[in-house]
Amino acid sequence: MLVTSRELLLDAQRNKYAVGAFNVENMEMVLAVMAAAEETKSPVIMQTTPGTLKFAGIDMYFANIKAAAERASVPVVCHLDHGNSFATAVQAFHAGYTSIMIDGSKLPFPENISLTKSVVDICHAANIPVEAELGRVGGKEDGLDNTATINPFTNPEEAREFVNRTGCDSLAVAIGTAHGIYKGTPQVNFEVLGKIRKIVHIPLVLHGTSGVPDDQVIQCVSMGMCKVNYATDLRIAYTNGVKNYMKDNPNGFDPKKYGAFGIEEVKRYVIDRMRVIGSCGKA
Repeated sequence: MLVTSRELLLDAQRNKYAVGAFNVENMEMVLAVMAAAEETKSPVIMQTTPGTLKFAGIDMYFANIKAAAERASVPVVCHLDHGNSFATAVQAFHAGYTSIMIDGSKLPFPENISLTKSVVDICHAANIPVEAELGRVGGKEDGLDNTATINPFTNPEEAREFVNRTGCDSLAVAIGTAHGIYKGTPQVNFEVLGKIRKIVHIPLVLHGTSGVPDDQVIQCVSMGMCKVNYATDLRIAYTNGVKNYMKDNPNGFDPKKYGAFGIEEVKRYVIDRMRVIGSCGKA
């Protein structure tokens, strides 16, 4: 069933687990994430970025997620990840997405507030929740480039003001993680997270989680992270599955056969992540 993210994240906040948010790039990845959610009885968020949407169109990706959700016995959210403009956010809203992120984190603080508030006003009129971002999650991925960030961490006092002035439903915060592939081991700044959690009472979101050690992810969830995003490692898993099939079947040409190997690798990875963030059995 297709639902909004609001009640899922509030339940996660109350019960100290997180809902996994997985970037899906094709039909096979949708099938894999859905199979993992069904097997573990986990609520799940499937999301797409503007960069992904350019490939086949927002209607195509929404149709895949919607069809999977209608077959499912667990709650499914269709989420716009890193909406990069008011127009993109509204396009996703009109397409039927049940959760919208507007990312104004590259803008000056007042402009981020203004952009976020404009999206909140539109979406809340139809009871669609909005995720925003304050501070910059570093790294490069899917057209996103925050490598030049000077002060990447979210300021806790600014976070409180931002939430109060925008009315956003969840907030992605920058605490030391990065998009893409890590060079070395990431180190989450738990001191910053703790300060934010004390004064910001809406659900918090962890971006750039692919490659973050499990113990750090578990601590983030215990400290109030309610939505945890994964993207890069799903791409790697799917690609590895396809490569493994082609290595053993160099003359293979049937997309269904090598796609099935990609599905299995993604499913295995997503189940493992759902166990780490504690969402199993919470559907």
